[in-house]
Amino acid sequence: MKISLTFLLAVLLIITGCSQDSSSTPTKPDIPTGPTFISRSIGDTANISTSTTSGTCLMGGSTDVDAAFKWMIAKSGGGDFVVIRSDVSYGYNSYIYKMRGANSVETIIIASAADANNPAIATKIRNAEALFIAGGDQKDYVTLWKDTPIEDAINYLINTKHAPVGGTSAGCAILGASYFAALKGSLISSTAMHNPYNSAVTLGHDDFITNPFLQNTITDQHYSQRGREGRLVAFMARMDKDLSINPRGIAVDEQTAVCIDRNGIATVFGYNNAFFLQRDSLEPETCLPNTNLTWNRNMKAIKVYRISGSETGNGSFDLNDYNTVAGGTWLHYYVDNAIFYAN
Repeated sequence: MKISLTFLLAVLLIITGCSQDSSSTPTKPDIPTGPTFISRSIGDTANISTSTTSGTCLMGGSTDVDAAFKWMIAKSGGGDFVVIRSDVSYGYNSYIYKMRGANSVETIIIASAADANNPAIATKIRNAEALFIAGGDQKDYVTLWKDTPIEDAINYLINTKHAPVGGTSAGCAILGASYFAALKGSLISSTAMHNPYNSAVTLGHDDFITNPFLQNTITDQHYSQRGREGRLVAFMARMDKDLSINPRGIAVDEQTAVCIDRNGIATVFGYNNAFFLQRDSLEPETCLPNTNLTWNRNMKAIKVYRISGSETGNGSFDLNDYNTVAGGTWLHYYVDNAIFYAN
């Protein structure tokens, strides 16, 4: 029987490959640092520079609020509008551009450590006249973007360039000085109230986005629709207990947006409600690990101002003093033995 030379070479290669040490560590690919990234844009691709005005947009998720985006476009001075997210979707491009006024709209996907450390992406964000952080999973935003050039670029827009910056759902969740990181997934109110130190209550403080009007403040979204009132009180109890601060919260319903101008005055757009929370007087009676939360204080633990949104913007709330208000209603929240109450 004749055996071809080609066959013998193939057998030799198989034997050689099988004889390699199976315990050897595979070589990891280098993290790219070049300009390549995933994005898509619409409009004028040439970068322009316009006069911008500070503003913060906190959107509660679900259907977007057209009026809030128009508010951001106006404050951008008609410049370039950038959207960042970790999942691949470009729907905001045509949605925002059709409103007219933006020079361009670009969506950039930042879904890896390589993306978050890509200087080209950070430059794109810094050159923007408006930035919007899409919904998704705030765990991705916290684990991938924190302590990177992306964080620095967002803070540059807010505090140096004074450009409007906003976010919806997960994008809104990371904008407060304190934030729910969702490192172990979502969290329902009953879990947080039954044990404010449950391992799923993953909170970050003063180590990510810096906004002068959101200090000592945590945000929450999909608020009334998902029954998140109790968990926000638990978050604030933790802030009080762990940080010894007077905690504040801004909660936004779906199809609703809180727009904060450069003077710290908030107006509510959309179709549902926004809530501004603050400690009324004293700290929680009981906020301990593996223990039901009690923050009652004579049924006045948390002082809340509720404003209903409208298409043209309704009410006002001064974030400088949390007291100068118009167009809404005062009420109180409290939690007694892990049960939430509002009055």
